Amino acid sequence: MGPPYHQFCPVAKAMELFDERWTLLVVRELVLGSEHFNDIRRGLPHMSPTLLSKRLHQLTAAGIVQRLGDGTDVRYVLTPAGRDLDAVVEAFGAWGTRWTGTLGDADLDPRLLMWDMHRNVDHTAVPVRRAVVEFVFPAVSTASRRWWLVITDDDVDVCDTDPGFEVSVRVTAGLRELTEIWRGEATWSGAIGSRTVRVDGPSALRRSLPRWFVSPLAAPTGRHSL
Repeated sequence: MGPPYHQFCPVAKAMELFDERWTLLVVRELVLGSEHFNDIRRGLPHMSPTLLSKRLHQLTAAGIVQRLGDGTDVRYVLTPAGRDLDAVVEAFGAWGTRWTGTLGDADLDPRLLMWDMHRNVDHTAVPVRRAVVEFVFPAVSTASRRWWLVITDDDVDVCDTDPGFEVSVRVTAGLRELTEIWRGEATWSGAIGSRTVRVDGPSALRRSLPRWFVSPLAAPTGRHSL
């Protein structure tokens, strides 16, 4: 926990835990369903493993997180006190969507974008039993330029190397343009119409692709600049 504020105010007491860097983002990952250490890290690609271990230990000591299992099969799950933070995370997200400004180039990360998209797939909208979506970001460095999401009936895998399956649909886009679609600042149809995003594949899959991904960031909350 951070240094005490020495105030009886409940906000001050809560912030003694949550105003340390990365803490609330770790909670965000747990709220979104990540339970294993490596999965939490994939949602926080710029956080060091050492710091993540420290924050998980602090959250466990505070009664926010429970550590389950032994050896290599360890899960971190929210306690009832932790689940009460769902609304807090949602409120922060809604505020950020409504009031934060334009993203800087340093805010764009294909690893985080792919990870977030993979956990927001509407399997009922995917018309084939296994769909392989290849994403190509031509302007991104070679190591992060190509990604694959392998979607089956009840699972989605994120791959940064070719999984060896036939590609069902290929999406070629600027990283900013696809991120703006994911954040609800642009639409698939608009980006495809302006040719900042290109979708290649069978026509039925091309047309249905936007419905495969349901972004929690794209809710119509209205967006303003500070």
